Amino acid sequence: MTATARVRLSGAVLGRLRLVSQGLAGAGFRSAAAAVRWMTAMQAQDLAAALWAVGQRCPGSRVGDVRSALDRGEIVRSWPMRGTLHLLAPEDLKWMLAITSERLIRGMAGRHRELEISAGDVDAAAGTALELVSGGAAASRAELFQAFERAGQSTAGQRGIHLLGILCQRGWLVLGPLAGNQQLVVAFDDWISESRSLDRAEGIAEWLLRYLRSHGPATERDFSWWSGIPLTEVRAALATVKDQLAQVTFEGTGYWLSPETAALLDTGVPAGRLVLALPGFDEFLLGYKDRSLVLPPEHADKIVPGGNGVFRKTIVAGGQVIGTWEVSRSGAAAVAVPEPFDEVNGLRPAAQRSFGLQAAKYRRFLGT
Repeated sequence: MTATARVRLSGAVLGRLRLVSQGLAGAGFRSAAAAVRWMTAMQAQDLAAALWAVGQRCPGSRVGDVRSALDRGEIVRSWPMRGTLHLLAPEDLKWMLAITSERLIRGMAGRHRELEISAGDVDAAAGTALELVSGGAAASRAELFQAFERAGQSTAGQRGIHLLGILCQRGWLVLGPLAGNQQLVVAFDDWISESRSLDRAEGIAEWLLRYLRSHGPATERDFSWWSGIPLTEVRAALATVKDQLAQVTFEGTGYWLSPETAALLDTGVPAGRLVLALPGFDEFLLGYKDRSLVLPPEHADKIVPGGNGVFRKTIVAGGQVIGTWEVSRSGAAAVAVPEPFDEVNGLRPAAQRSFGLQAAKYRRFLGT
């Protein structure tokens, strides 16, 4: 359905609606598992950033709560899409991989040829890995790579991490409990006891619906980029789920979102003064092909310097990215230092006070 808004639409208003959809404004979620399941997938190649991304959506949580959810297998971390790590609900991983893995692996074929990884090498690595970790055992990445080397599979020049990624994308391995600042490798079927089964069309439709509810307002192009699913299939899926969504139009583009979030356009969109200190790679910015609604294009290079793919931590105020922040150390304490885009005037006093509260929340989350 098309939502008719009493609130005048703007990039800031759409950004604030995204904050609500993502659990960053409002009540949030009661647990790490609930937050990750709602978000469907959360980019997580930077583990520390991913832990804080979940923590920001779970009021009162501590880093130990999120780590414990990983240790118990309530959330899992693997390579389901875009060739990068994400947090997911365990029951979703297998059916998502069934949709994405073949395309992902084909897309890496050139790199695999450079690394001299053949189908036979993958099978041999799988046998070695499962011999190491089956039966409930776990191995560090170093232990896994040592086993590969003993079996004649070189791990030099990124060959080891590519083998690990393929075995995870094939559903043989998954990252399991934490050991310090790394995750141990475990056998998929030992670690994930319950997996849903969806056919491709059904799975894409569910995935799209969940993304638009958790990330909306967003477009089908946003989802196609985010998931790596071809746009033709995404549009076919949208036709089957759009009656469960609302649509708003801004500057000639249609954006889909949940009816519950769209209703705020009549009753009042919150978070007008909300200031957040978000981690690098957070879904609020990263989870869209077009980020210009919340990030002025002239500042994009300040978030991803030189287009190197590494997203810096962001300050979000009123649904817009207004700067970055860094962490310095004062003894054992983590000190958050704001770096607003407006370097001359800095943060306004109210925003400065709100950022101070965010910094305190971050310290509490870390227990420093």
